[in-house]
Amino acid sequence: MSASVPRLVVAAPSSGSGKTTVATGLMAAFAGRGLAVSPHKVGPDYIDPGYHALATGRAGRNLDAYLCGPELVGPLFLHGARGCDIAVVEGVMGLYDGAAGEGELASTAHVAKLLRAPVVLVVDASSQSRSVAALVHGFASWDPEVRAGGVILNKVASDRHEELLREALEQAGVPVLGVLRRAAQVSTPSRHLGLVPVAERQGAAVEAVAAMAAQVADGCDLKALEALARTAGAVPGGSAPWTPASPTHHATRSDEADQQRAPVVAIAGGPAFTFSYTEHTELLAAAGAEVVTFDPLRDEELPEGTAGLVIGGGFPEMYASELSANEPLRKAVAALAESGAPVAAECAGLLYLCRELDGLPMCGVLDARARMSERLTLGYRDAVAVGDSVLAAAGTRMRGHEFHRTVVEPGSGAEPAWGVRGPRPRVEGFVQRGVHASYLHTHWASEPGVARRFVERCRTS
Repeated sequence: MSASVPRLVVAAPSSGSGKTTVATGLMAAFAGRGLAVSPHKVGPDYIDPGYHALATGRAGRNLDAYLCGPELVGPLFLHGARGCDIAVVEGVMGLYDGAAGEGELASTAHVAKLLRAPVVLVVDASSQSRSVAALVHGFASWDPEVRAGGVILNKVASDRHEELLREALEQAGVPVLGVLRRAAQVSTPSRHLGLVPVAERQGAAVEAVAAMAAQVADGCDLKALEALARTAGAVPGGSAPWTPASPTHHATRSDEADQQRAPVVAIAGGPAFTFSYTEHTELLAAAGAEVVTFDPLRDEELPEGTAGLVIGGGFPEMYASELSANEPLRKAVAALAESGAPVAAECAGLLYLCRELDGLPMCGVLDARARMSERLTLGYRDAVAVGDSVLAAAGTRMRGHEFHRTVVEPGSGAEPAWGVRGPRPRVEGFVQRGVHASYLHTHWASEPGVARRFVERCRTS
């Protein structure tokens, strides 16, 4: 594919400015014009990509320079944008906010520079008029390598307010590409960890995305935005698209035999387990697995022939009663783990494997209890595998992300999953038999051997 796919990065001075509304609406509006749109999200967020997928009909993909390394941002982007007419990348937090203590690393500005993509700045103009020019000028001039291609003014109160804003911005030298009025119908409900995921809202989410598309199409200059996207040149560094297949893998007769007995890897899905990177499924399939999704809220059995289990993140605390009531599946999960089969659990998956969550019985695979907490645990983590497990050999270094308002007691087992480096080093998680359970969300594209190791264990356990 061409490495010069048209692209835009939608950024903002701060969180809460309207990035998700504008980015999702822009994706849907472009798709409504017949364009094949590739949706992307800067950072580790799992929820926004669900809305992006609704808007475009394609999997929403993350671009995280901390979890995957700057060198993979271009290849992962090109992989996701394969065959598309245009790509829209939604930023994270404020334009220049990155990993704490790491400078620009993993910020929206960093990713925009790695992609050499023009930036559209979404500004909440609800409480300002002439000051908007100083704000935009500051963001546009802070880093000369970041190209601010235009501004979209959000939450504009009236025609007169818009007139004042436009007059002020004429001095900033950044064109106004859209003006959006306040609109309640495009808002999406939030709770303790951000927006409510698409899988939990169903029809309401579809209606919200349609409203976003209508608002953006009505208030923005789509032709100018598309033209701006087309000013992006080739992705720097001569990047080739990322591939889930190992670069050293070559088909053999043995491989063909393995394909005939592809191990079934069951992945938890449904409303309670919505956090999953698309690349994980692609890596498992490329390693030879048959990937099957199941819903722990409704399915009373694991998929037929399950040889390995992956339980990612989500909101089990919102569905603790339903998960607990599904006793047949809890027992099936416990039996699979007891057999020594590979089980990989992250965050929500960790809670599900505990004896109980907020006093309600869970799977009982781990001798630990989980409960909701008032304290938010949030941030990137630099981790190293403490010992050998179904995911990694001892000493394997990976970067992860924690995001939860729950506590697991104890926080680690006799054999922890990870040693977390940094100012306050600690161990966390559980490794026992074939189980690897941890609060850390990781992106397996950064270490493809994780998926290959897991599938091989599925074959041999």
